[in-house]
Amino acid sequence: MQLEIPRDRLIQLVGKQLDNLFMFDPATEGSMLEAAIDSALDKCDFCFSHTTNKYYRRNGETYFNPFHSGQYSIFLYFASHAVFALSPESKTLADRLYYLNKALNGLDLYYEVAMPAIFALDHSVGAVMGRATYGDYFFFSQNCTVGNNKGVYPRIGRHVRMMSGATLIGRCQVGDHVVLAAKAYVKDTDIPSCSLVFGSSPDLVIKARPESYFKAFEE
Repeated sequence: MQLEIPRDRLIQLVGKQLDNLFMFDPATEGSMLEAAIDSALDKCDFCFSHTTNKYYRRNGETYFNPFHSGQYSIFLYFASHAVFALSPESKTLADRLYYLNKALNGLDLYYEVAMPAIFALDHSVGAVMGRATYGDYFFFSQNCTVGNNKGVYPRIGRHVRMMSGATLIGRCQVGDHVVLAAKAYVKDTDIPSCSLVFGSSPDLVIKARPESYFKAFEE
């Protein structure tokens, strides 16, 4: 993967951002941050290789630019998740990376949330992603919410897209190849595969479409 800035500069950048907004001690936390960043870059490489977004590729290779807010949102999630996975007792560093993502990008994506290996976003501001089960090729946009109702979270299939302002909460089984339209509100409702979803529960409008229809959303 091509990097806009060298790995060492990237480590320095994240360390300075942490220290400026919260606190960061290179002597005691530097090695953990480096390991998390290496893990995050590997995960970004795999994730970005499955998107057709032109900004995620350069000269036929995956490309990471920390000054691209969307890419940096995904990177910081992977880094915070990596810290927690590598050393749960170092939870405070994971907390700060999670908080950094929220402060810089407006994204609430906690490191204990298990996002799929392949996911994408567009304008992360105001999005809150809860502890649902997410399938690969999940996509969300600004002001989207995935959350619980009485402690129960949705189960989301592959190739599911949430357009701006869409909400998905509670006991929902969402199939593959589903698009939740802008401001759709789905609560405790199963959604079949190959569906367009409009409106608000319990009065949703669900329109079936052939799987080929959804290819346009994947371009």
